[in-house]
Amino acid sequence: MGKIIAVANQKGGVGKTTTTVNLSAALAEKGKKVLIIDIDPQGNASSGFGVDKNNEENTSYTLIMDDCTINEAIMKDVMENVDLVPSNMNLAGAEVELIDVPHRETILRNALDYVRDSYDYIFMDCPPSLNILTVNAMTAADSVLVPIQCEFYALEGLSQLIYTINMVRKRLNKSLVIEGIVMTMYDSRTNLSQQVVEDVRANSRQKVYKTMIPRNVRLAEAPSYGQPITVYDPRSAGADAYRALADEIIAG
Repeated sequence: MGKIIAVANQKGGVGKTTTTVNLSAALAEKGKKVLIIDIDPQGNASSGFGVDKNNEENTSYTLIMDDCTINEAIMKDVMENVDLVPSNMNLAGAEVELIDVPHRETILRNALDYVRDSYDYIFMDCPPSLNILTVNAMTAADSVLVPIQCEFYALEGLSQLIYTINMVRKRLNKSLVIEGIVMTMYDSRTNLSQQVVEDVRANSRQKVYKTMIPRNVRLAEAPSYGQPITVYDPRSAGADAYRALADEIIAG
């Protein structure tokens, strides 16, 4: 049975999509079968694999609105061992459209029941807000992976995210846990990055991964070529970091 992980943080620009795309690619490289559900209306995880998201008939939006099945929504082999349910701006209207839908928080969980046995890992790339899409992902997930940027306001918002996770656990998904915190955009040359990591480790009761994702030019360039870093520049520091993070995820 596949492990379902929501990649979430309501702060934007912390590396959620970068982590979803590149961690998935690193796990796939190690022979793991991965499914990505892109539930961010910006559709950046879809673009990260070179998918022309605006021309796809079946997406996470049509899945959530019950206009297609999950098997119809899955794009097979966007790279070896990686399948994808793409997203586009249509998804932005889902929150309003779902207002009167009964059991709207469990739509993704019900859909994933049909396919979780086919994958080792299922990642959901959440939007940068704690809305119905993120709640849907957390209700479906076994755990939440939290990317945090190595910057001054890193811990700001983490308490709100943990509060939301606790509310979902209480009302919708009793087994939900925090998978861990991954520090992104780490610059070993600055005292600030090192201080932020120390603060997060000292003030968070959650698991913080040993692997830190560096601030890396090649990592930033890869999405514009529609490739994960393991394909775009397999020998870069960014690729090495996501492979190391994949090892930690596999080890549990």
